[in-house]
Amino acid sequence: MKNKFYLLFISVVVLIGFFILGSEKFHRSEMRRLDFLSHEKAELFVRPYSPIKGETDAKIFVTEFLDPECESCRAIYPFVKKILEDYRGKIKLVVRYVPFHKNSKFAIKVLEASREQGKYWETLEVLFRFQPNWANHHNPQPELIWEYLPSAGIDVEKIKKDMNANNFETIIEQDMADAKVLGVRGTPTFFVNGKPLEKFGVEALKEAIEREIKIHDL
Repeated sequence: MKNKFYLLFISVVVLIGFFILGSEKFHRSEMRRLDFLSHEKAELFVRPYSPIKGETDAKIFVTEFLDPECESCRAIYPFVKKILEDYRGKIKLVVRYVPFHKNSKFAIKVLEASREQGKYWETLEVLFRFQPNWANHHNPQPELIWEYLPSAGIDVEKIKKDMNANNFETIIEQDMADAKVLGVRGTPTFFVNGKPLEKFGVEALKEAIEREIKIHDL
C-alpha cells in the first residue's frame, strides 16, 4: 500500500514538473514570437487612431490593452500615471481596447466621443473613479455615466450625439482582432515596445521600461 502511494506521489510530482517546464518553454516561445512581431508588425501594438499620452518623440511605447469596466485596470491606473510622470519624455502610453465586460463597449464609445472635445484622459479618469457605481457587477447601471461626465468638463449632450454618429465599432473590432493575434486573454495587458511583460505587475512594468531605456541608451 505504501509503495503504491509512493509511486502515485512520484507520478504526480513528475507530471507537475513536466507542466512547469512546458509552461516555461511556451512562455519563452511566446516571448520570441512577440519580439519578432514587435519589429515586423508594429501596427498590432499601435494603430493610427490609438489614444497616446506622452511626449511625441518618446522612444518607448507602453501599450496597454484595457477595459474601462475592468476592476484591475482601474486599480493599476494610478501606478501607470505615476510611471508616466517618473519617465516623462522617455515613454508614452498607447491605449487599446478589449471589452470583456457587458457594458464595456458603451463606455469605450463614450471615451472615444470625448476625444472630439479634447477630454479623453479626463473622461477615462472619471470612468475609473466612479466605476464601482456604474459597473457594479451585481447591479450595473451604465446610464449613471451621464451623471458623472460633467466633472470631466465636457458637453454631455454632444457626447451622446457623437458616440452614435461616429463609427467607433470599427475601432473596437480592430483592437479586439489585434489582441487576439497577440494572445491577450485578460486586462490590463501591457507590452513595452512590443514586448510582453515577463510577469504581471507594476514592478515588472518598470523593469521592462528600464530594459528598453538601456537598449536605447536614454
